[in-house]
Amino acid sequence: MKNIVDEMLQSRKYRSLDLPACTVSDLLQRELEQLNSKEALKAVKRKLHNIVAPYLGDPDYISAAALLERAFSSADGEQVRRACIEILSQHASTRERLSIVEDFYSEIFRLTGAPQTVLDVACGLNPLAFPWMGLHLHTRYYAYDIHTPRIALINHFFHLLGLPGLAEVRDVLVQPPEVEADAVFLFKEAHRFEQRRRGCNLPLWQKLKTRWLLVSLPTHSLNGRNDLTKKHRRLVYGILEQQDWQVQELLFENEMVFCID
Repeated sequence: MKNIVDEMLQSRKYRSLDLPACTVSDLLQRELEQLNSKEALKAVKRKLHNIVAPYLGDPDYISAAALLERAFSSADGEQVRRACIEILSQHASTRERLSIVEDFYSEIFRLTGAPQTVLDVACGLNPLAFPWMGLHLHTRYYAYDIHTPRIALINHFFHLLGLPGLAEVRDVLVQPPEVEADAVFLFKEAHRFEQRRRGCNLPLWQKLKTRWLLVSLPTHSLNGRNDLTKKHRRLVYGILEQQDWQVQELLFENEMVFCID
């Protein structure tokens, strides 16, 4: 199995991402439990493609780091925001949030209170929205993603901002974080987690040590043609069916947030 994992990680498609070996091992082991080796390998490749999600877009990380350095060196908050917007706009998930970013976090924190410790799980580029969150620089902001260049950029951003570099390469489905937090962000990933491993969300949510779990899902498909609101409500309330956790919804034009207490 190790040879197969190493071969996939060193393939031209994934070499530059420096993905955690445990992610591929987990996928392969689970598929081999129900498929022959040939079919399991196909399934792993398909799921890994969906996990990495190249179709959602990514910035050039070296150029993005240089852009941030120039913006911060100007000591102009507006230039920093413009640099963040330019980077956030290069990934579909965070690009869609830009139109509501001014209200998105203020609405959430009006309900939950401003967290002192945040866990941003499967974070993507979301930590670069920190300038719009209204949080203090003494906030402990932990961010987790399997994409090594992305995590490097986030820690570089944190350093420039004056935050501790608490972003970490981690597959949270294999190694759930154990840090205690006031709030956990799980933005636009719960449905993709289900595609990877059906039924994985509840065990993960139960392991997260937090008062507030903030699960967001898109209200429309990427092409804007399909309304996903009912489908994603069914997903979240289906996951929570046997739990006594309280849920409040925040609905934005293209994203819905389930604030789970």
